[in-house]
Amino acid sequence: MMTQRDLVLEYFAGFRTSDHPRILATLTDDVEWVIHGHRTTRGKTEFDGEIENPGFTGSPALDVQRVFEDGPVVVTTGEGRGVSVEHGPFRFAFNDLFTFRDGRIARVDSYVVPLA
Repeated sequence: MMTQRDLVLEYFAGFRTSDHPRILATLTDDVEWVIHGHRTTRGKTEFDGEIENPGFTGSPALDVQRVFEDGPVVVTTGEGRGVSVEHGPFRFAFNDLFTFRDGRIARVDSYVVPLA
């Protein structure tokens, strides 16, 4: 059985390859993803539409640098790289807070900061 930490690392591995089934398998059916300052998605269908957002090309490079766990919450920090359709390559720092319910991710709070 996967730990919460393992499930979060599986989630990131799925994003690195845009593997929809791999990512969706880590989530509850009613998952909520809050990308603070940008948008909120609710449910697996909406979440699935954000995995490969049309505003970006390719899969992101994600370097998870720290993982903290406390009860039903796992917090990660890291840096990433992506390619925006409109602006080209970019770097960013991220902090994701994962809240678990019944062994799956029920909520993701994402904070993303562009890097120069």
